[in-house]
Amino acid sequence: MATFEEFQKIELRVGVITEVEDFPRAKKPAYRITVNFGDEIGLKKSSVQATNYSKDELIGMQVIGVVNFPPRNIAGFMSEVLVLGVPGTDGQLSLLTPSRPAVVGGAVY
Repeated sequence: MATFEEFQKIELRVGVITEVEDFPRAKKPAYRITVNFGDEIGLKKSSVQATNYSKDELIGMQVIGVVNFPPRNIAGFMSEVLVLGVPGTDGQLSLLTPSRPAVVGGAVY
């Protein structure tokens, strides 16, 4: 079982998706995205299997991401942040977003 102290090591922040590109090299349908986490953290790149969203839906969307995991190579692309999601009732990905507009770069607590 994880302890509260271990959970506190995970840095969850609010970001805004600023760029979305197709990612044809990915094994599963995915996009390459850029997420702005504010002045302190800046821009981070990631791959998300969020093709049930249109690119236009994703641009400007606030999301929750883990910003302190090491970068991970995904099909030749370095993913710098883990954008969080859950299964929707339709079985498709539902990205975790704040229920109200949040401070960009704000920590989840």
